[in-house]
Amino acid sequence: MRSKSSQTLSLFSVPASAPLSDAPLAMRMTPRSLDEWAGQDHLLGEGKLLRRAVEADRLSSAIFFGPPGCGKSALARLIAKKTQSAVEEMNAVTAGVADVRSVIDRAKDRRSMGNQKTLLILDEIHRFNRSQQDALLPDVERGLFTLIGLTTENPFFYVNSALTSRAQVFEFKPLSDDALEKVLSNTLQDKERGLGTKTIQIDPDAKSHLISQSNGDARRLLNALELAALTTKPGPQGHIHITLSIAEECVQKRSLVHDKSGDQHYDIASAFIKSLRGGDPDAALYWMSRMLKAGDDPRFIARRLIISASEDVGNADPRALLVAHAALAAVEFVGMPEGRIPLAQAATYIAGAPKSNAAYLALEKAMAEVESGKRREVPNHLKDATMDRETLGHGKGYLYPHDFPGHYVPQIYWPDAVTLYEPTDLGYEAEMKKRLNLWRSQPKPNSEKNS
Repeated sequence: MRSKSSQTLSLFSVPASAPLSDAPLAMRMTPRSLDEWAGQDHLLGEGKLLRRAVEADRLSSAIFFGPPGCGKSALARLIAKKTQSAVEEMNAVTAGVADVRSVIDRAKDRRSMGNQKTLLILDEIHRFNRSQQDALLPDVERGLFTLIGLTTENPFFYVNSALTSRAQVFEFKPLSDDALEKVLSNTLQDKERGLGTKTIQIDPDAKSHLISQSNGDARRLLNALELAALTTKPGPQGHIHITLSIAEECVQKRSLVHDKSGDQHYDIASAFIKSLRGGDPDAALYWMSRMLKAGDDPRFIARRLIISASEDVGNADPRALLVAHAALAAVEFVGMPEGRIPLAQAATYIAGAPKSNAAYLALEKAMAEVESGKRREVPNHLKDATMDRETLGHGKGYLYPHDFPGHYVPQIYWPDAVTLYEPTDLGYEAEMKKRLNLWRSQPKPNSEKNS
């Protein structure tokens, strides 16, 4: 009962009317079995759960997520060919609730007439809004059909939690250089689907360029290889010689996987912040450059620098905040592309500065004290004395620090005091620690009666 699936599997099979040779190379080289697979060993290696489920045709509802060209659609095509279930396919960009209900109705018919299972492959599932995802939920839960959702976005951000809780989530990684080299080698040797009928010589530096510039994307690699093979004039003996210059023409610019509104954006921003915090200026510059190359707003980067300067460097080097703020001002004044230079200065300064999160931790303790600690009133000697010093005693007993040696005098600034800010021994904060320890050790003259 696959009449419908034969009409809908446009993304997962080559139409029967089209010769295989007319399909793009990347489509032709889709693995026909898991033994032909390259990469994703954490999911499809021998004995792994996903591999066992696919081989036994026992896959429960699942969501495959990861960057383009890493094998999500290829695995869906393989599952569609192997399964005994009827296969339905939808793309969330063009499908609506009515299409979902039609799939559900057909699945019910199959179940009632022949007890046949249905496999629904939903590409770009993150494009479905909440109501469309909710329409799937009851029948996924009842097992009316098995859902395979494909997405380049993190489903824990873009798919309803109720749906992700009822599906296995599998994260696909960008393909390693070794995996891409295997894909390339298999393609050059395969005479049925690949380029094995041609005599192709690829210079080592050309091969390295194609692999490195593919950025973990097998589809991008095969598209570039196909372009090089089809556009390079054979030599006298019919050999196609792909040099570095040809490879560079076929992959002129690395494809950066970075959607400014997607989770790749937040992953790279997170790597940037953690590199700053971890004292690695080289990594910080790399991740910052990734964001800039992908078109991120440089002010977003500057704001992250300001946050890191306070949260991670803090009083160990107070100048870090000044440098970060100056970088933001410079970006707004100078603009891009020159604005990247002060951003680089700030990033390297913050990454190389001594680190202390003591001020940040003190803030967290203070907020917790306000929320759940003892309620404290302002002591009388700290209250505003402008209007009611005589009648209510506000301000009485206050000691003006500048009237005392060293411009400091011990007194109570909040009742039932607890220590919130604990400076480290790093950078300038070490000096602050010595001073604060001295001040905190002195008895406070303000009595509870005066306060």
